[in-house]
Amino acid sequence: MGVWSFVKDAGKKLFGGSAEAAEVPAEAALQKEIKDLGLDASGLDIKVEGETVKVSGKAVSPEIKEKVILAVGNVAGVSTVEADADGPEPVFHTVAKGDTLSAIAKKTLGSANRYMEIFEANKPMLKHPDKIYPGQMLRIPAK
Repeated sequence: MGVWSFVKDAGKKLFGGSAEAAEVPAEAALQKEIKDLGLDASGLDIKVEGETVKVSGKAVSPEIKEKVILAVGNVAGVSTVEADADGPEPVFHTVAKGDTLSAIAKKTLGSANRYMEIFEANKPMLKHPDKIYPGQMLRIPAK
């Protein structure tokens, strides 16, 4: 089982509230977020236990499962995502202040010119390559 830590107050707010008091979203809100992003979560079970989201089951593909992990983890109020291991361990990167996709690509993939690979690997969560924020976790594609 993989366990990933997220910045609890840095994610997308699915409902009102301040960043200082980010509430843990309900399972239904997380399911709606996944559906709104157009991700096929069939075969996956999403459970919320405290500030932890547990993702279990067999996804359509490892890529979809990784995107679901990111979709639920990058929500305000979620501090940890646990998921069953079914394939190679995904590689994620937490955005730091001042990071750009080019800088992340250079650090993780060896070339700043490969930033579009990271952008594509994080669609539909990312809408534009310049719209990343500190604390956000991104999926890094295989080298």
